[in-house]
Amino acid sequence: MNVHILDDWFDTLCGLPCFTALAAHDVTVWNDHVDDVNLLAERLADAEALVLFRERTAITDALLARLPRLKLISQRSVYPHIDVPACTRNGVMLCSNMHADTPSYAAAELTLALILSQYRQIPDQAASLRGGNWQMGVGRSVRGRTLGLYGFGRIARVVAGYAEALGLQVQWWASEAGRARAAEAGATLASSRQTFFETSDIVSLHVRLKPTTRGIVTAADLACMQPRALLVNTSRSGLIAPGALEAAVLQGGVHAAVDVFDTEPLTDTDDPLLNHPNVLATPHIGYVTEDEFELQFSDIFAQVNAFDAGLPIHVINPDVVTAQ
Repeated sequence: MNVHILDDWFDTLCGLPCFTALAAHDVTVWNDHVDDVNLLAERLADAEALVLFRERTAITDALLARLPRLKLISQRSVYPHIDVPACTRNGVMLCSNMHADTPSYAAAELTLALILSQYRQIPDQAASLRGGNWQMGVGRSVRGRTLGLYGFGRIARVVAGYAEALGLQVQWWASEAGRARAAEAGATLASSRQTFFETSDIVSLHVRLKPTTRGIVTAADLACMQPRALLVNTSRSGLIAPGALEAAVLQGGVHAAVDVFDTEPLTDTDDPLLNHPNVLATPHIGYVTEDEFELQFSDIFAQVNAFDAGLPIHVINPDVVTAQ
């Protein structure tokens, strides 16, 4: 099959062991990011299978209608960037391994790294040293502080293990169903949502973005947080009400460490979250490690080969078979 891979920005995949799984196919790898539908349609004109890097490119009805040869989209995890009904209408099968039992350890590690970096002022201390100025301030220790984890999911539970090893006290908040699971597991729950935000030195978000969770963290929640409390978001920017975090940071109370933004890739150097001294911002690198890519794309390429063999796996829209 003609297989096209989008958004491999650093040409990483061809150097991974799993890439050999595509040896029987004609593979084109695109190393830049394109939003323009006309240019995407031109590039992908001969594509029979399309491989995606998570949510980097939106797959819309307008694009699919211009790709008559496309039969398969293969990716891993959630798919809010894909118009699934349009895939079905256009005869395109979507395969995505939802990896129910496999957390992203890379994302959990980054969460811990952001917390430590902010508490110990690591980016600023390193910049000061490079500038010939030695120390620039006094950091804080995390041991004995309270980490509030919002969302009782796979990644959050891994973060909890890391945090407890460092001597942090962990408390939880989540949906009603999530709190029930946490209580059953013996986890420490805050007595209320307000108490969770008031008593956590650090709040880290680990909630899947969907219509019911969009804007779930409000300006009122952030206003409850202690002075110098840290808000960490390695999940999705849309979990926070629009403008709420920016306003809280500008008011001088909440500090933040964020890996996700409303617009990605973010190239606007005037974005307030990039320029405030109390914010540490990284460019959505939570899952971006060679190890994580090997894990993810082993699944993705297996889906391509299974489809080519006539035995598709991890099918999201099985109605497409009937539609074809």
